Amino acid sequence: MNDFPLKNLIPYKLINNAGHWQCHWLNTFGEPFTEPFFDDAIIKFRAIRKEHHSFASVSELVMLKEWATDVDSNAPAAFIFHVSRCGSTLAAQLLTKSDDNIVLSEVPFFDSLLRLPFQDNRFTESVVSDLLKAAIRFYGQKRTGHEQRVFIKTDSWHIFSYRQLRQLYPKVPFILMYRRPDEVFNSHKKLPGMQAVPGLIEPEVFGFAASDIDYTNFDHYLSNVLESYFVQYHKIIDTDKTSLLINYDEGPMAILKKIAAFINMPVSQQYLTDMEERSRYHSKKPNEIFSEVTPHQVPGCLDKAMELYYRLDKKRIANYLMC
Repeated sequence: MNDFPLKNLIPYKLINNAGHWQCHWLNTFGEPFTEPFFDDAIIKFRAIRKEHHSFASVSELVMLKEWATDVDSNAPAAFIFHVSRCGSTLAAQLLTKSDDNIVLSEVPFFDSLLRLPFQDNRFTESVVSDLLKAAIRFYGQKRTGHEQRVFIKTDSWHIFSYRQLRQLYPKVPFILMYRRPDEVFNSHKKLPGMQAVPGLIEPEVFGFAASDIDYTNFDHYLSNVLESYFVQYHKIIDTDKTSLLINYDEGPMAILKKIAAFINMPVSQQYLTDMEERSRYHSKKPNEIFSEVTPHQVPGCLDKAMELYYRLDKKRIANYLMC
């Protein structure tokens, strides 16, 4: 609705001010979300805010749920989960090639909400779920009138919030993207993500006990993280018929066609052409042709993760043959 006073505003940062959680807001000025990661979009919007000499906006976090009721918003069309470095960023980038789609790629505010109970025990799962659903309404609000679908690419560790998200969105398709653990491991060895460094994310998020963490053995920690991802994937795909397994090896265009078919999303020839062109480039560096070198040896610490990977891939193939 055009007269909505918070139109184009999104909650983008949580601040604990002496025990009071505050929500910082950012004006998107109607700009689309096309960056590989939402961190990049935030930088863009803050630069625009500076150009417009706009003021920072802050509210109490509790107001988020109340204000969201008046937002004219698109419901999520799918959640894209991933084990990291498995093609999910490129998949999200291809989805941005249609004006019909709002693509939310690893939104920091969503992560802050989901991890809030690990930082402040006053926040129960129920309270966080209400806040998260309200935040998603703001991020999925209709700005141009063309938007029809919202895709949410989670952070990789949000797979452990599966039950909470499924309760919030019982009928929304969940896409489970994955890749050979040794290839994911090799990528993190070159450039570690947050989940690859002990202590950057609360160990309880992964189901680890803080007392069991060896903060000096990065390889062992990362192998345990990857193993926990695949264990969770097995649990989900065995019980949730609204979930779809996708292997990185299927290739970007095949992956997008598979997602489109699973959620009944129409794909025009122009959209296919635009996606084909974008798929040639690096997911995180849109102007750089993509190339990679895969490892030839599998570290011994990945034996369990590799076993889980092969078992999962058999389930993916079996599910495909049954369709």
